[in-house]
Amino acid sequence: MKTILRVAATATVALLATTASAETRLTMSSWLPTGHPLVKDVMKPWIKNVEEATDGRVKIIMLPSALGHPKVHYDIAREGQADITYSAHGYTPGRFKLYKMVEFPFGGDSAVGTSVAYWNVYNDYLKPAGEHKDVKLLGLFTHGPGHIHNSKRTVNAASDLEGLKLRVGGGIMNDIATELGAVTLQKPSSSTYELVSSGVADGTLFPLESVPAFKIQDKTTHTTLVPGGLYNFSFFLVMNRDRFADLSEEDRKAIESVSGEAFARLAGEMWDTQDAKGLEAIQANGNDIVTAHEAFLTEIRDASAPMEAEWLETAEQLGVDGKAALEAFRTMSHGQDVAQTR
Repeated sequence: MKTILRVAATATVALLATTASAETRLTMSSWLPTGHPLVKDVMKPWIKNVEEATDGRVKIIMLPSALGHPKVHYDIAREGQADITYSAHGYTPGRFKLYKMVEFPFGGDSAVGTSVAYWNVYNDYLKPAGEHKDVKLLGLFTHGPGHIHNSKRTVNAASDLEGLKLRVGGGIMNDIATELGAVTLQKPSSSTYELVSSGVADGTLFPLESVPAFKIQDKTTHTTLVPGGLYNFSFFLVMNRDRFADLSEEDRKAIESVSGEAFARLAGEMWDTQDAKGLEAIQANGNDIVTAHEAFLTEIRDASAPMEAEWLETAEQLGVDGKAALEAFRTMSHGQDVAQTR
C-alpha cells in the first residue's frame, strides 16, 4: 500500500512539475496609472485574452511600476528588460518615420476606424520598410481625434493659438501646433496635470477622453473641437523578438489571433467609449466648448500640407508607396471598409 502511495505521490509531483514547466510567464512594463482606461480596459483585457487563447499556457504579468520613461519603452522590449511594452512612436522624435501617416489632421472621428485602418494599411504597405524589425509587433492603434484644450481663451483661429503654451506628445501634433503659432512643450501625457496645474503649460492637445482621465477639466476650461481631429496619435504594442520566437508555434498563433486587428478594435472601442464620456464630463463642468469654423479648418489644412508632402517623400525613400498607403488609410478610417474583418 505504501509503495502504491509513493508511486502516486511521485506521479503527482511529476505532473505538477510538467504543468509548471509548460506555463510561460511574460512581463509587461506599463507607464500609465493603473486606473487609466488604456490599462484597465485594453491592456488587462488583452492579457486575459492571451491567457484564454493559449489555454493558460501563457500568462502576462504587469509589473508594479514602469521600468523607465515612456520614450524608452520600445527599447525595454527590444532589449528584453520586459517582454512586452507599449508606448507612442512620437515620444522618440526622428526614430520612426512612417507612423505620421495616421497623425495628419482630419484622419477620422472614430478610434476604431483609424486603429483598424492603421493595422491593415501598415501590413499592406508600410511593413516592408522594416521600422519594427527588431521586435515582434503585436499591435498598432490610435486614440480618438485630438482637440485643443486650454485655460486662457476660446481658440477658433490660428491667431488665437499665438503664444499659448501647449503640452504635446510629439510627432505631427507637435509640428501642427508649432506651425499654427503655439509654443509647444513636448512631454508624455502622464505629465499633463503637473504642467497645467502649475501654470507651466496653458493647455494641451488631447482627445476628449484624456481631459477627465488626467483630471484637468477644471484647469483647461476652453475646448475647441476639430471635426476629424486636429491630429491623431500613433501607439504600438511590442514584444521582445527572441522571447516571442521561443514560444511554441501554437502559442504564437494564439497570441496573434487576439492581437493585430483584434487588438486595434479593442483599443479603438475603448477610446470611442471614453471620448463620449469625456465630452459629457467637460460639458457637465460648464466648460466653454466650440467647434472649429471652416476658416480655421482651412488654416489647419494649409499648415499641414507641407508636412504631408514631406512624408510622401520620406515614404518613397523608404521604398513605400506613400500615396497609395495614405489613400487606403483615409478610405478605411472613414468607415468604408472598417466593418469587415479581413
